[in-house]
Amino acid sequence: MSASAQERSGRAAAAAASGLRGPLTVLASCAGVVFVVGALPWLSGNDPAQTVLRARSAEREADPRALEAVRRELDLPSGPVAGTLEWMGGALRGDLGVSWVSGAPVAPSIASALGVSAALAAAAALTALVTGLLVVFPALVRAVRSHRGPGRGADVTGAALASTPDFLLASVLLSVVAVGWGLAPTSGWEGPAHMVLPALALGIPAGGLVSRVLAGALSATLAEAWVRTWRAVGCSPAVLALSLLRRTVAVALPQVLLVFAGLMGSSVIVESVFAVPGLGHTALDGVLAQDLPRVQGAVAALVVTGLAVGGAGIVLHRVLLGPALGSAGLSPAVAAGAPPRSLPVFLGGVLAAVVVLGLLRDPDAVGLAARLEAPSPAHPLGTDALGRDVWARFGHGALISVGAGVAVSLVALAVGTAAGVCGRRARAGAADVLNALPPVLVGVLVAAVVGPGLGGAMAAVAAVAWIPVAVHARTLATEVRASGFHMAAVAGGAGRSWLARRHLVPSVLPAVSRHALMRIPHNTLALAGLSFLGLGAPHDSPEWGAMLAEGVRYVERAPWVVAVPALGSALLGAVASLVRTRGPGS
Repeated sequence: MSASAQERSGRAAAAAASGLRGPLTVLASCAGVVFVVGALPWLSGNDPAQTVLRARSAEREADPRALEAVRRELDLPSGPVAGTLEWMGGALRGDLGVSWVSGAPVAPSIASALGVSAALAAAAALTALVTGLLVVFPALVRAVRSHRGPGRGADVTGAALASTPDFLLASVLLSVVAVGWGLAPTSGWEGPAHMVLPALALGIPAGGLVSRVLAGALSATLAEAWVRTWRAVGCSPAVLALSLLRRTVAVALPQVLLVFAGLMGSSVIVESVFAVPGLGHTALDGVLAQDLPRVQGAVAALVVTGLAVGGAGIVLHRVLLGPALGSAGLSPAVAAGAPPRSLPVFLGGVLAAVVVLGLLRDPDAVGLAARLEAPSPAHPLGTDALGRDVWARFGHGALISVGAGVAVSLVALAVGTAAGVCGRRARAGAADVLNALPPVLVGVLVAAVVGPGLGGAMAAVAAVAWIPVAVHARTLATEVRASGFHMAAVAGGAGRSWLARRHLVPSVLPAVSRHALMRIPHNTLALAGLSFLGLGAPHDSPEWGAMLAEGVRYVERAPWVVAVPALGSALLGAVASLVRTRGPGS
């Protein structure tokens, strides 16, 4: 065989190996997730038979004879490996097993819950996209008409929306719109009318995140050479606006699809508030009862959905960019410049002042005679259900909430940037698998092993918080690889390490750093959601999530109890969103 033939054969073998690496990684990731779920009883140190017996009849004594009867009836596995392999073998044949608690087949209930969650997530994702476009549209018009950047209005508005707790919004919509005004059903899932309030509760905060990605993409697009060329030749504002919108949506669309995939399972709390029989709620009930077949079926449905949506995001991104992705026509997505720092410094100063003054007050002083007292000179921000000073608890809770959110976001930035820039299909597949697991479900799994607590909640949120950052970095890195200077470097023989260090990371890091900063309130709210379920900070902790969870039942009688931590989170989001990083071209 000639040297050229051997070289061609080697390239073909390398290409085949590269093509197989992605699917194999996806399969390995799926198997790993299913194995961890299947090992839940053994990781937590509980006997599956005892858990099932307790779920069926809490009063019955768990004597050896009763436990053995449960094992024979359900043919419970002797260990996690055998049980997981047996379940996976059945799943490949379409059999998801039988519920350990009810004895009913799992597949029909999972299919029904999947349909409910898919419809709700689609409505919420559409709400998020419309919300994001409405927030960014004034900035787009301003940029086209005045030839200036998009400004800071979209930043502040998007941050305020993204920092709204979905469970708080759901509770307010339920108590005001459904109960108070009677404009929508209060619970259940019987038709489109039941979808409106849950979709709004999920979609409006997600729309804040989408608007921030859209605003960042618009700012980066305005710095590209083709925009200046089109303006120089007298292109009409309408045509330029449509092209800018298409280019901006191309970058944000994978994030919108990630919103859909994430909402499939992360709507557990909202589904609980409105009694929606969705997939996330089904998985949560299964984990709490350690009904492994039901949990494994729900997780499998979430993972398959996450893979499908992640792949669709990549395809749509390529379709929207079209020939520009392969013609060296794109420039790196860096911001056009850093705005004045006065506004974030002012807002940050206000938040810091409120926190410091709150630290000077006693957060644990109980005064039952002053329960749910309105703001007064003695208690400027009111009191809670035990008569404790809300300002004091807000200040002390900020140290916990902000510190935990920043720590999780830093981990997400480091892991997400590395995976998005250095990873290709293999790491992308693993990311799409993990993205399908909501923080609430991961938090329950972690709590089952190590017990509830803030540390376990942080680990659970960090386990999935890096995924959106990685997808954003992967999208931007794809565009940088299509740029002229990157292609020239490749043609000149530059290695992957040099390309990543000199081109990819400097071009991608400013945008994803801003994305990670913007997600500090989001991660703080994810921790708050776990605290709302009793899986994070203790119920008597001043952590903002615990404060919201404790005060949401008094939202009609004493709205300041939830308004203070909610406004603090919104202010934190505004500060984080207005902090800009400068790229090499700034």
